[in-house]
Amino acid sequence: MDRVKISYFTDALCVWAYVSQVRMDELKANFKDAVELDCRYFHVFGNVANKMDTTWRERGGMPAYRRHVREIVEKFGHVLLHEQTWKTDVPRSSMPSHLFLCAIRRVELSGSCRPSSGDRAAWAVREAFFRQGRDISNGRVLLEIAESIGLPAGEIENDIATGAAHAALSEDLELARTQSITASPTLLFNEGRQRLTGNVGYRIIEANIRELLEGAPGQLSWC
Repeated sequence: MDRVKISYFTDALCVWAYVSQVRMDELKANFKDAVELDCRYFHVFGNVANKMDTTWRERGGMPAYRRHVREIVEKFGHVLLHEQTWKTDVPRSSMPSHLFLCAIRRVELSGSCRPSSGDRAAWAVREAFFRQGRDISNGRVLLEIAESIGLPAGEIENDIATGAAHAALSEDLELARTQSITASPTLLFNEGRQRLTGNVGYRIIEANIRELLEGAPGQLSWC
């Protein structure tokens, strides 16, 4: 195989996707054109209040979840967490940020901004929430992020206003549904036959990719 395509499913509010971004950066740096990373978005935190009520109510609610996130971040030296994250200005949903990122993906494909603008925007959104404690479900905050990294806010707004970004996000959600994606982050490759989910170490990801790149034809069918 000359190239491995990876569909990378995340939720912008997922702490595991936040700490795992360094692995994706390492992947792109080490494999360059041998790997095509296709970033997709789906909602683990589509309704934050409902998730906290149904999943975390008996474990202590939002304060317990906030401690959980802090414990995860403190295990890693390359990311930081704002003291107000998941305490004040809590996003109501990850969906606005996903819509925003789908619009940027389209604008990038149109040639109106530099390659990898979508990657830079996704990281800027995650940093705005986790490191800066900002509400990334707020449209004004999202446009400020776009402007801060030199992206055309007007074109992004137009892509959202016309419904084009909604169609792109709908495509992501449908792909997640058909592939039974339920956790963030999830890497899907080998035409959907292989997946890695959650806090997966870089060496495991690398080993799977090298097997696809270097394996003999038909080798992957062996148990």
